[in-house]
Amino acid sequence: MTQQTQTVTVYILDKEYHVVCPVEERSNLERAAAYLDGKMREIRRSGKVIGAERIAVLAALNITHDLQHRTRQLEEVSDMNGEQMQQLMGQLEQALANT
Repeated sequence: MTQQTQTVTVYILDKEYHVVCPVEERSNLERAAAYLDGKMREIRRSGKVIGAERIAVLAALNITHDLQHRTRQLEEVSDMNGEQMQQLMGQLEQALANT
């Protein structure tokens, strides 16, 4: 089965980009482009960085940092949930053994 694709036009920092993506990924692509555009505009507004390429690199670094931080948070929650599950399983086994 062939995957349907389409060309989507997105705007990032006042530049137009045409991106080919699967039809079902269009809204995700548009959200990602809007998010990147917002981050790049935020950096540009700070006035500390000049040039679209430098702004793009700093935006990529900031987004990557946020992603890594959230990934660590999810791993910590997952570890806590695993520990809680082990405790509950132990309590269940103990309760079943006592019946």
